[in-house]
Amino acid sequence: MTTHTQERATELRATLAAALEASGQLSDPTWRKVFETVPRHVFVPEFWTLADRGRRQVTAADEDWLDLVYADDALATQMTDGVATSSSTAPGLMLRMLQALDVAAGHRVLEVATGTGYNAALLSQRLGSDLVTTIEVDPALADLAHVRLKDCGYTPLVVAGDGRAGYQAGAPYDRLIATCGFTTVPAAWLEQVRPAGVIVCPLGGGTVRLVVGDSGRAEGRFLPARSYFMAVRDAGASGTAPHPGRPAAAADRPTALDLAAVAEDEAFRFVLSLAVPDLGFASERGANRLVSAVELWAADGSWARAEGGTVRQAGPHLLWDAVEAAHMLFVENGQPGRERFGVTVSSDGQRIWLDHPSQEVFHACALG
Repeated sequence: MTTHTQERATELRATLAAALEASGQLSDPTWRKVFETVPRHVFVPEFWTLADRGRRQVTAADEDWLDLVYADDALATQMTDGVATSSSTAPGLMLRMLQALDVAAGHRVLEVATGTGYNAALLSQRLGSDLVTTIEVDPALADLAHVRLKDCGYTPLVVAGDGRAGYQAGAPYDRLIATCGFTTVPAAWLEQVRPAGVIVCPLGGGTVRLVVGDSGRAEGRFLPARSYFMAVRDAGASGTAPHPGRPAAAADRPTALDLAAVAEDEAFRFVLSLAVPDLGFASERGANRLVSAVELWAADGSWARAEGGTVRQAGPHLLWDAVEAAHMLFVENGQPGRERFGVTVSSDGQRIWLDHPSQEVFHACALG
């Protein structure tokens, strides 16, 4: 890499950190220094853009490579059967999660989903490599991350394995951060994080910050900002439920629910992600660009399609009924934002609550 490229990357890191601070996302001067120091471009020598302008493969040979690397955007770094299965999280979202993690000198951290290794590098720069363990389900990605971390002078423990089981050999941890999407918080994590320790985990369409108690229980609220991550997966899989097709035997009934509210209201879509985990979703637009149809599916084969005031649904779960119930709860409670929702995880399962732990609204369990 040329001296000019190195200097340009240093300038872009400083510009990105300044922009994150100006936007109010960056409030910790220590994390600013970390973001100015760790070279994201080493971890993403090639990627696919995920921005609204469409998917495009970019390599270090492209003129705008560095500019895209140091933009506040997520970058897809692995494709499996045409589906993005690993990415580098948008720096702003990564920063918000790291600040919520509330690390301090001497804290031992487990990261679930190493991906490119960039987030592990940020943690290693902040805490020291010897206090960071990171686990990745895909052995090839784990190997790549290990090499790139070492190239940058970082030596955290990189483990190839299923992060849903945590990493017992390194426990107990003071902090745990996950960078892939979950529908339920794995019980193993509660056993491996110390009492009063913190877990920051993408859950549904948000990110929850949990404080672990001393009785195998953890509780906390969602962060206010939107948060979308690729689903936790097995090695070689995409983590997304395949569309089951449209069963011949399906029941029709009328629906008064506004399709645009289901397809375009981001706050409601978050609530729906808690009410019906692992939900596949697609919408269609007519010539007037308005939403004309919404289709839903789940891993157990349940399916629903709403169009023209009629819904057809079939399978073990009536998905559109669940959508209507979630929307009623959403409207009746003043269209609450993420920060009003919280989670309690214990041996009894996972409860989603609104405003206060005593006000349970969903008992989370994935379909299928």
